[in-house]
Amino acid sequence: MPRGRTCRAPQAEGRCGLGFEVSVCCFPNSHGIFLACTYDDVVHFRFDVVGFIVFFVCIGFFPSTTFAAQALTYRYQHYLFTINPNAYPEWKGAHEVWTYRGQPIEPPSSLLVDGDDIPPLLPGMERHEEKSWNLDAIRATLAEVIGRKLNRPAGTVTIARSDSGAITFDGVGLTGRAVDIDAAARLTIAALDKGIPEIWLPVTETQPQITVTDPQLTAQGIKEIVTIGESDFSNSPANRLHNIAVGLSKFNGHLVARGEIFSFDQVLGRVDDTTGYLKELVIKGDRTEPDYGGGLCQVSTTAYRGIWEYGFPILQRKNHSYTVHHYSPEGTDATVYPPNVDMRFRNDTPGALLLQTYEQGTNAYFIYYGTRDDRQTEIIGPYTWDPQPPPPDKTQPTIEIPIGTAKKVGDRVPGLKALWYRFVRRGNGPEKRESVYSSYEARPLFTLIGVDRVPGSGDVLSAPNAVLP
Repeated sequence: MPRGRTCRAPQAEGRCGLGFEVSVCCFPNSHGIFLACTYDDVVHFRFDVVGFIVFFVCIGFFPSTTFAAQALTYRYQHYLFTINPNAYPEWKGAHEVWTYRGQPIEPPSSLLVDGDDIPPLLPGMERHEEKSWNLDAIRATLAEVIGRKLNRPAGTVTIARSDSGAITFDGVGLTGRAVDIDAAARLTIAALDKGIPEIWLPVTETQPQITVTDPQLTAQGIKEIVTIGESDFSNSPANRLHNIAVGLSKFNGHLVARGEIFSFDQVLGRVDDTTGYLKELVIKGDRTEPDYGGGLCQVSTTAYRGIWEYGFPILQRKNHSYTVHHYSPEGTDATVYPPNVDMRFRNDTPGALLLQTYEQGTNAYFIYYGTRDDRQTEIIGPYTWDPQPPPPDKTQPTIEIPIGTAKKVGDRVPGLKALWYRFVRRGNGPEKRESVYSSYEARPLFTLIGVDRVPGSGDVLSAPNAVLP
């Protein structure tokens, strides 16, 4: 079963897919049913059925196997990978099946001949071709789509103090990650055979090589990786990239004492041109306009994901007003707007937390060093519902731009609601379930039109020579 969970309903023991042992167990609660399928106590499928949806949990009630496969979702922490098997025809194959009176058999060697002249079969013996899945082709796809993204070697870092007392890092303490592609491929076939849409990836993490030369840090429990927050800021414009780098630097070397409440805004400090920031798009009410520090929510989201996934108490977190592609999947973002909107958590580990921030390519990292405890955490989601199309396009007159010009201050964005569950357990204690809810507005295409005066309510404005920037 999933690590740290106990079965609160009758179990069904059986075999999953290619024949390895599984356990199937319901976890009924007020929000629905969870179904787990384990492989060597490491890998499991998990379903979450919310509200009125009913799922048959016994192996015998799984949908019958069909070769027209549905899309599969592979999970690891907040990472979601969707693969449609129908887009990979090489996954599908065929093999020869021999039966005697309906039971599978190994055919006699005298019948295994090439060519068209096959010896006559014995009475009750049949030979036919059966569709199957190509394990090697599935392995290759998973290695390319998932392994390339997740796999990485463990880092090496030396943590010290300079003569001025500043904490320094020589190297980067990223944990190593390795996806068990063979196990994931076998789970894929099991999921395809049983009509299971989601797979929890088997991933092995290894600690980096960490050397701490400062005795004060050692005494505070700085010895290993507690958690890492990650995000991808691909396709960011130049000013946004600049602001992300500046924002990350504010947290590098910061210590969070045991029991301390961490405030993102407090550590971040002042955000304007005097602290090194450039103007980039930020969400300001119903508009998206340039302001100093645009892109800092990439930094706060990166910080949040690490502490959320480990199971720290989250004291303050707010989602963006509308969905932003930089923070996919929905419900894993944390917006900030100092001093009004903050992200805060409590360090309830046995020691202090030391932050190292780092960017590589288009990925940002918050690395939390400290002392791990025995908590076990799972995050499940996102459940999304109530999709809303963008409302009708909106224009508004303004005297803030030249007369006859137009300025776009908002794009069309659909709205939705998203929900994640977080399960946290310490040792053999009770499991705590938390809901993380996010509501994203639908936004119209919003254009400002330059005029010489703003007309009164109900007046009609036309600007035939206006053009979008």
